[in-house]
Amino acid sequence: MRLSGKTTLVTGAASGFGKGIAETFIREGAKVAVVDLNGEGAKAVAAELGEGAIAITCDVSKADDVQAAVDETLKAFGSLDIVVNNAGWTNPNKPLMETDEATFRKIYDINVLSIFHMTKTCVPVWEKQGGGVMINVGSTAGIRPRPGLTWYNSSKGAVNLMTRSLAVELAPSRIRVNGIAPVMGATGLLEQFMGVPDTPENRERFIATIPMGRLSEPRDIANAALYLASDEADFITGVILEVDGGRTI
Repeated sequence: MRLSGKTTLVTGAASGFGKGIAETFIREGAKVAVVDLNGEGAKAVAAELGEGAIAITCDVSKADDVQAAVDETLKAFGSLDIVVNNAGWTNPNKPLMETDEATFRKIYDINVLSIFHMTKTCVPVWEKQGGGVMINVGSTAGIRPRPGLTWYNSSKGAVNLMTRSLAVELAPSRIRVNGIAPVMGATGLLEQFMGVPDTPENRERFIATIPMGRLSEPRDIANAALYLASDEADFITGVILEVDGGRTI
């Protein structure tokens, strides 16, 4: 019950890492807003989690949607202590010159602009409450980039630096901001990261670049998020926690 009495909003929580984070936070006593563009998926996850969870349909790239999601969370739970910006998107792995502007903008809208919107929405709430926690799910791609994912890599580099800058500026308001940098996991974006069909042979080729010999799993990211969200980390801010089996060494 490390998050007992806390309220949380998790984006991209209908599947993958976000779902794993929502499940872990509920187990540890938090109330959770399951936020996702896939409204039906969010409802299914919230139903699995039980009465401590609500589902909210939200396009995180739109300011009005983000404001509505935060307002709905506050209405349901009375406060908002923790936000996990987990929603993300990538271009398929291919030569950088083959990615068009619309794809580039979508990557930045979902991976970067969403954090801008969440910050502008949540900081006034947290300043009034006397503090809050933001966790941004970046990627090892923003630290040790893979070829074929240049525009995605750069968006995650922006997430990492944004996280550290937010941490410095918001620290006087008792708002902690940290990041998690997962290595590639078996999520819905796996084939796009690889740029080839998800076969055992192709997975093995990517796993060979991870010293600990496996992809990341939702529980790995969820356990890192749990620590950073908990009061055990109340003096930790501006950290990019690599959850990568040694990939960035």
